[in-house]
Amino acid sequence: MHRDMLYIGGSWTESKGEGRISVENPATGDIIGSVPEGTLEDADTAVLAAREAFEGWSNSPIEERIRVLNSLSESFKTRTNELAELITKEVGTPIEYSKMAMVGTPRVVTRSYAKLLESYNWEEEVRNSTIVREPIGVCAFITPWNFPLHQIIGKVAPAIAAGCTMVLKPSKEAPLNAFILAEMLDEIGLPKGVFNLVSGYGSTVGSHLASHPEVDMVSFTGSTAAGVRVSQAAAESVKRVTLELGGKSANVVLEDGNGIRAAKSAIGACFANSGQTCSALTRLIVPESILKDIIPIIAERVDGYKPGDPMDPKTRCGPMVSANQQESVLGYIRSGIEEGAILVAGGSDLIEGLESGYFVKPTAFMNVEPDMKIWKEEIFGPVLCIASYSSEDEALSLANDSEYGLSGGVWSEDTDRAIAFAKKMRTGQVSVNGGPFNISAPFGGYKKSGNGRELGVHGFEEFLEIKSIQKPIE
Repeated sequence: MHRDMLYIGGSWTESKGEGRISVENPATGDIIGSVPEGTLEDADTAVLAAREAFEGWSNSPIEERIRVLNSLSESFKTRTNELAELITKEVGTPIEYSKMAMVGTPRVVTRSYAKLLESYNWEEEVRNSTIVREPIGVCAFITPWNFPLHQIIGKVAPAIAAGCTMVLKPSKEAPLNAFILAEMLDEIGLPKGVFNLVSGYGSTVGSHLASHPEVDMVSFTGSTAAGVRVSQAAAESVKRVTLELGGKSANVVLEDGNGIRAAKSAIGACFANSGQTCSALTRLIVPESILKDIIPIIAERVDGYKPGDPMDPKTRCGPMVSANQQESVLGYIRSGIEEGAILVAGGSDLIEGLESGYFVKPTAFMNVEPDMKIWKEEIFGPVLCIASYSSEDEALSLANDSEYGLSGGVWSEDTDRAIAFAKKMRTGQVSVNGGPFNISAPFGGYKKSGNGRELGVHGFEEFLEIKSIQKPIE
């Protein structure tokens, strides 16, 4: 799985540099592949290719874009196992979750944009004006490692649908799946220059793309700190910037909520993808009256969430993506203990038999106070923080006590009551009574969780400019 070429202008092209980026399997510590360390010159060449392709692709028939998207969706279906196994080796995601979320979701998202194009209204009349929607231009995509292919497709699919051209810089931890995507797009006949791939580091290639004067839009998914740097780099050229950043989302059980059901659901909502999910519901907020009843359930569920070989279909929790991430999560667990939170399950000890990989014990704390580090900061690992409240106003205050606002959950036997509470939460999406993720609904955050939206028509329209054409009034 060693890649020697970048994909630029419809061809596999040698990088102008000689550097390499190694890809590590976090379950074993073994090097499983490598990609070129792209240079600023590589990025310039890719942007030029995208610019040259823009006029033709922006005027391409809608039927051709639908064909490309449907063909790509079918290609995902054909290569599901190959892609899932690769992402599991790159990220450590348990294999069954990889098949469903890492490949299955991109396949459905891609098809959804083909369907959207069948009925999308590109023009409308407002009094004496014709309002026209047009592709924004050349886009730069900087994507993360935790849901590598899903986050790429959340940008690439709507950009293709809109008639934009693009340059992708995938994460350095999990870039290999992006090279397979480039193969797939090449095989289905996407015109040259529409999609370009330059692997590299965010501090070099990523920053250069964000600041590039020939890039009309940059879409970034990653940490809030890195998102701030992307915005700063993009500011001078006044390009559009969309950011999908961190989260510290609250899962609130109201007084009339089914606490037992909520407690059982809370573990999966927090620990999916081994807790390495920006929208994970990491703060469980429950009435004081049921705290003692749910803690044994939480402890049992956490203890049953056994880490192990992510290629084993029975494994539910894989490793952290890297040694640095492992140490970061362990540091937060130690911090929770030192600050006085009560350990319900898990802890900071390494797991016997899994020392060669970057594993941590799935962990839960209770009596977590709002001034504790584990309450405030995004841990990005399988760590659940539990707090209790005495009134609904206090519950809402705790839920909104975050600099982030990406996701959330509410539990109540009265759906209208839950929805009313959800509307008061300062966050981009809320699940009521375990309502499932909807790939056609907008995804994105309030506050330091980002700007803009992905998925559905709202994600599609991020890639469009709006023009008003005024006609004489007769």
